[in-house]
Amino acid sequence: MPEAETQEPVLRRGRSIRYRLLAIALLPTLVILPLLLVVTMARWETKFDALLTSKVNADLTIAHQYLARILENTGEHLSALTGSVAFREAATRDGGAGLAAYLEENRTRLGLDFLFLVQRDGMATVPVGLPGQGRLRTDWPVLDAALTGEPKTAIDIFSQQELAAISPELAARAKLELVSTPNAVATDRASETRGMVVHSASPASLPDGSDAALVGGVLLNQNLVFIDTINDLVYRTASLPEGSQGTATLFLEDVRISTNVRLFEGKRALGTRVSAAVRQTVLDEGRVWLDSAFVVNDWYVSAYEPISDSFGKRVGMLYVGFLEAPFARAKTETILGIVVAFLLVTAASVPIFLRWARAIFKPLERMTGTIARVEEGDLGARSGLTDASDEIGRVAVHLDSLLDQLQQRDRDLRRWNDELNDRVAERTRELELANRQLEATTKQLVMSEKLAAIGEITAGVAHEINNPIAVIQGNLDVVRSVLGDRANDLSTELRLIDEQIHRVSQIVTKLLQFAKPEEYAGYVERHHVADVISDCLPLVQHLLGKADIAIERDDGATRQVLMNRTELQQVLVNLIVNAIHAMPDGGRLRLVSRDETRDGQDGIRVDVVDTGIGMTPDVLARIFDPFFTTKRRQGTGLGLSISQTLVRRQGGTLNVESEPGKGTTFSIWLPEAN
Repeated sequence: MPEAETQEPVLRRGRSIRYRLLAIALLPTLVILPLLLVVTMARWETKFDALLTSKVNADLTIAHQYLARILENTGEHLSALTGSVAFREAATRDGGAGLAAYLEENRTRLGLDFLFLVQRDGMATVPVGLPGQGRLRTDWPVLDAALTGEPKTAIDIFSQQELAAISPELAARAKLELVSTPNAVATDRASETRGMVVHSASPASLPDGSDAALVGGVLLNQNLVFIDTINDLVYRTASLPEGSQGTATLFLEDVRISTNVRLFEGKRALGTRVSAAVRQTVLDEGRVWLDSAFVVNDWYVSAYEPISDSFGKRVGMLYVGFLEAPFARAKTETILGIVVAFLLVTAASVPIFLRWARAIFKPLERMTGTIARVEEGDLGARSGLTDASDEIGRVAVHLDSLLDQLQQRDRDLRRWNDELNDRVAERTRELELANRQLEATTKQLVMSEKLAAIGEITAGVAHEINNPIAVIQGNLDVVRSVLGDRANDLSTELRLIDEQIHRVSQIVTKLLQFAKPEEYAGYVERHHVADVISDCLPLVQHLLGKADIAIERDDGATRQVLMNRTELQQVLVNLIVNAIHAMPDGGRLRLVSRDETRDGQDGIRVDVVDTGIGMTPDVLARIFDPFFTTKRRQGTGLGLSISQTLVRRQGGTLNVESEPGKGTTFSIWLPEAN
């Protein structure tokens, strides 16, 4: 009887624990998790729509920039024509008879629909383009600005009569039959006869001294090349998911005058109109539309922006957009996939939870398994029981505590072993470092001895060479005097001898300067670095003229340096010449000066930056070594070594950074003059 009474509470307690654990496990899965999924999916859908809106806004920005570039290019081309020598020659040749042919040639080359020279009465003196009367209104702000001397470009709406005055063919091309469009503003018009024109005017002077303007323009009505180019720029291949389609449209007010939207296969939706809601937002209120819109026959994620003419009036719209259906389908499929996955996970979770509940009642098996894993070497194995409400639970907790102590002892032993190994490794590294320092010191001593010997030899050789140079130069002068006028027949040979003597003299001077720099220091004075840089550029102008090298200067230094001007100029010229030689195919040379403080000392930093071939690490390591050169027959290898000596003598530094194929930067730092 007592045994039966004991078993009944145990069973009752087991069922209670089982039900509570099952409820705790299923409550997050069946209640809280669905609510979180609903909130998350709602926020995800909002973010998804925001991303689509952001993309179409970026697409509209690209289209806007292309249209702005068309305007800018048209103005630049006309300004270049009126300022060209060929234009002035054509205007004066044969009394101006050749000007029409010249302008017609450039109209065709620039892809313009018309190109005129217009006087103040609006009549074209030289009409070029499609056949017509060649007359423009004089009240266009574009034309008025050009006649007052200021070039200008804009988009304007030309009436049918104004287009016909330029060319009947332009008027015919501009005309579009209106197509009945649902949701558009009601209208009784049957066709659109006006034309949207990008036109530009640039001031020009005629041979008789009268003022005129060169006017050119492009009709955008049915200009499919223009709109297809925008579409190709914005929606390149693979920029949209499969099934979606990018579209672009140019509107004159609410009428599509150039579009790649299709009414049906093979026919563009020219003459269809935008919805009243879009028209109200964009044309009437002047705001950008970023939302879904029904375009001709389907829903598109759309962006519309207003286009204003030269009078500041909103006269049209620029549109880009892509088909919304694939994205909506993707959203639906994603949501359905998540719901199905949730249901499958939930269905699979319940048996797992039930199995876990049964496992709770097997603590002895878990302890046995834990002991077995520890014996196999897994000191981190634990029973994992934290409920010590019964004897078995307390035993399991105590077992875990003992295993924790055992694992801690093992960690301590391993840590002490690692510390010992680290100390041994540290001592080994210190010995290796000391050995490397000793080797480096030995190399420095050897190099110092070599440089000292080279300096003595160089000084002796340089002094010995100076005497024969003087003798050769003196005898050359005697030859000239003896030959008299006949020396002119040998002028080239004598000049070459002079140049070679001068070259030998320069090499000797550099050798002496390297060997005994203290004897060539000269006097020091205060300079602004920008002035010295300005003096250096004319000295290398002959080298700059041989290569397509652009000079960029950034003179930001305000402090002065104390250094012999000739020495500083020598250092800068040497660095600039090296940069020019590193850019045989042209490039960009930047000369930058900045105030810079190092280690608490004020100074000036000068950077000589090129975009040349750069240097490998092996060359970079030897670049300041005496007699080392990569110029083969052209260099002596003393330039950078002497430059570094001159800079260091003034308490400064000369450093270099370079990467093959990306250029080189030489940085000079000199202390500020006190």
